[in-house]
Amino acid sequence: MEGHHTEPSALQKHVMFFDRNNDGVIYPSETFQGFRAIGCGLALSSAAAAFINLGLSRKTRPGKPFSFHFPIEVENIQLGKHGSDSDVYDKEGRFVPSKFEEIFAKHAKTHPQALTSDELKSFLKSNREPKDYAGWLAAFTEWKILYILCKDKNGLLHKDTVRAVYDGSLFERMEKEHASSKKQNKTTCDV
Repeated sequence: MEGHHTEPSALQKHVMFFDRNNDGVIYPSETFQGFRAIGCGLALSSAAAAFINLGLSRKTRPGKPFSFHFPIEVENIQLGKHGSDSDVYDKEGRFVPSKFEEIFAKHAKTHPQALTSDELKSFLKSNREPKDYAGWLAAFTEWKILYILCKDKNGLLHKDTVRAVYDGSLFERMEKEHASSKKQNKTTCDV
């Protein structure tokens, strides 16, 4: 397939952090390890691994039999896009700058470069597609975890942080910060 020789899409880069052994497949244990690496507690890491892998495994493995190992194929991650999202990733998993800017232009009223908790709720509500309960839940979960992990001391989720989650660089940065804080016997996330 042609995708093997091309630059990974933004969405692929977003999830590649969780492919801990770089084999193109993300198992629940790797999702768990990734969440632990960015400083999340056992409960959140376990729940995230179950929720993410159960939700994406079948979607990213078209034509393949069901697997109780719940693998996610990085190459096909765009097939796991859910409804009621921001459309910052297009159907091919590419980053859409105008959709990203739209989030802040429409919803960042208090601070133009950040979202408050209420602004984030408003943003999520505005993206809801009618009766797309699974999409609502997926969007809420993704953004709520991001907000909990990355809001600043004033409760603001900054634009540069959101941009970094979309290009995949946030997780690498969080892993380095967590490793550094572990050396000082601190944790960044006890959720």
